[in-house]
Amino acid sequence: MNLENYFPVLLFILIGIAVGVVPQILGRILAPHNPDDAKLSPYECGFEAFEDARMKFDVRYYLVAILFILFDLETAFFFPWGVAMRDLGMAGMLVMLAFIAEFIVGFWYIWKKGALDWE
Repeated sequence: MNLENYFPVLLFILIGIAVGVVPQILGRILAPHNPDDAKLSPYECGFEAFEDARMKFDVRYYLVAILFILFDLETAFFFPWGVAMRDLGMAGMLVMLAFIAEFIVGFWYIWKKGALDWE
């Protein structure tokens, strides 16, 4: 078995580990370390919470978050299409126009249903 072919993979893994670990070690060594009670508290904002941490969120919050992810992923399909537009020709143009039409109809539907209304 020829192990020379695996050297770039090993080198890639070692560099990746170094990039992740070395800045943490340097930060621990070089940065000032003076924790106080506010920094050591379980709340990242530095003061006590007003309500229970297990309070219920409104369903609309999750709906808007899911719709954002959905439309964000759909818009990600525009970038490769824009890059390869000349190579795709008229067939690619028509398929993308159908995709854009479906995108607009879906956006219009959730807008009319009130899914994007926060209040």
